[in-house]
Amino acid sequence: MPLPAEQAVSVTLAEIARIAGVGRAAVSNWRRRYPNFPSPVGGSDASPQFLLAEVERWLDQEKKGKTAAGRLERLWPQVEALGDRNSMGTLVAVVGAELSPSGDPGALPVRLPTSPAQQSLIDRAVRLAEHEGPAKTFGFLLQRWLGTHVRQIITTPEPLAELMVGIAGSSRARPVRMVLDPACGTGSLLFAAARHWSGSEQPTLVGQDVDPTLASVAAARLLMAGAKGGTTVADTLRADALGGIEADIVLCNPPSNERDWGHDEVATDTRWLFGQPPRTEPELAWVQHAVASLAPGGTAVMVLPPAVASRRAGRRIRSALLRAGALRTVIALPPGAAPPHGVGLHIWVLGRPSDDPANAVVRLVDTVGRSGAPTPNQSVIDWPQLRDTVLDALRSDESSAAVSVPVIELLDDQVDLTPARYVPAPDSAAAADLRPSWTQFDLRLNEARDLGRILSELVPMTDEGIVASTTVGELELAGALELHTGQALPEPRLRRGERPADGVRTLAVPDLVNPDGPHHWLPTAEANEGERAGSMTVSRSQDIVVVGALRAFDAWVDLAAPTVLGPQLHLIRVDPTVLDPWFLAGCLRSPANARQAGTHASTSSRVDVRRLQVPRLPLDEQRAYGEVHRRLSAFDDAVRELREVAGGIGRTLGELLATGRLPRG
Repeated sequence: MPLPAEQAVSVTLAEIARIAGVGRAAVSNWRRRYPNFPSPVGGSDASPQFLLAEVERWLDQEKKGKTAAGRLERLWPQVEALGDRNSMGTLVAVVGAELSPSGDPGALPVRLPTSPAQQSLIDRAVRLAEHEGPAKTFGFLLQRWLGTHVRQIITTPEPLAELMVGIAGSSRARPVRMVLDPACGTGSLLFAAARHWSGSEQPTLVGQDVDPTLASVAAARLLMAGAKGGTTVADTLRADALGGIEADIVLCNPPSNERDWGHDEVATDTRWLFGQPPRTEPELAWVQHAVASLAPGGTAVMVLPPAVASRRAGRRIRSALLRAGALRTVIALPPGAAPPHGVGLHIWVLGRPSDDPANAVVRLVDTVGRSGAPTPNQSVIDWPQLRDTVLDALRSDESSAAVSVPVIELLDDQVDLTPARYVPAPDSAAAADLRPSWTQFDLRLNEARDLGRILSELVPMTDEGIVASTTVGELELAGALELHTGQALPEPRLRRGERPADGVRTLAVPDLVNPDGPHHWLPTAEANEGERAGSMTVSRSQDIVVVGALRAFDAWVDLAAPTVLGPQLHLIRVDPTVLDPWFLAGCLRSPANARQAGTHASTSSRVDVRRLQVPRLPLDEQRAYGEVHRRLSAFDDAVRELREVAGGIGRTLGELLATGRLPRG
């Protein structure tokens, strides 16, 4: 007899770990240690699946589950079992509406039919909210849904939404009565507006989207925020249900590169004040819709692909926007601000046609390479800094990131509005910047030369016989060292950016493959708790970190300890009366040692750390060799830093050369 639907839900080891509030390694240990652990019902050897009902019974029986972490985590696999995006989204929207201050699912823009399975889960979520809180319950379901369908649902990242609202607010002196998003999606922009204009100043927030599920989720977010207004389901370009509305602020991140947007059906639409958009320019249709929806003195802030500023097919409409004084500002964002992350998107700020277009100017802002933008050493965007850069560029004529260009100078054959064509590049090549760079170069060069002189005096010995060796595994059995394996990092709880004084950095193999990528850390108290619970592997002073992935194999003494280690990273803690950590790290990191200990049984080659070999030497000789390795590590660091400084000087001199600012002769 088949199991009831709620009992047939299966979960992976990672999901069991989240339900129990532990690391995945802890769950793997339970499988080995407890004969009564549930048996797999599907999946593969590498990723087995287990019945959720059996797992829950086992966790309760063995008292392994953490109640605080488990309530919502136990609910999610059943929500995910609903299958498709819309069924899950419907549940999220209805739960949000029921948990909102109004408690009325009828406030959603459409009636969303629910199946018995959905309704059962909705009721369960509402009951859970009595313990977890409405905001936490709805936020958990929303974020899990968005994460599950990240490829199907394009959202505006929260920092970008806040920046757009900030831009709109900075241009508005009078109270904001209405905010409109004609392509609201899941409501990120409207939700940011609700937080920006709160309390008695909160305007009416109105959204519209062609997708009933997305519009309903957006409405639920507004209901949860206690905002005035709501959303409508309609195709904005083909059949605008909000025609005639006049909004003080229009915020929009419209769909891009759509060919079937209704070009032929709306050819004579009165919204096309600046010309009928070509079939290949749907973004310019959204731009004109936004302008047509503005009240007198209103402002539209839109996110657009950079090609909209320069494509040949759109130059006639761009020219008309400029001549009418409707386009006020174009802001070039650095890549990574929003999907697609490899492209530097633009923000356009528009208003109604000007009364004096002849004297109009356009403010062009280029944030690429400025404060807050990614750098070679920090590949993530510093949003607070970027926000300050943009707002300062809009407020001050002294900003180096912006220029005001008269419209007449933009009306050439191309009408290219790309800010980089007009805003001077960051003056990183200033002569004042070269002096400290040359000082750093000299320091690193001298340091590398001094260490090189010491290391060059080391002469290889002639063959005096083979030195006996042992392995890490044998040393572990003898009690000379402890070997610990890194565990799955708690991704939802990781903090991004530079580590503060009370934070512990985390390290995973991708961080080693891409050292310029984003840095992550955890609060010290959380790392300590995870170490005590056995769900985290945290290094201490003089511990050795060994990478178990052959593609990034390395070993080093962790001078930056404490560090929370992720999968495929191993921690070796030595007995200092038997082993010198610097000697051991120097032996382990040998490429030949890694090849001998490597395993190629799967598509990803790994290193069996226990098979790595170590010469048998007395402690005094170990310490002598360890001192050599310490100097060799310092030499490697000095050469790497010298290369970075030299690269920066080379780029600066190249900029000076390209702009004719190097002395002649």
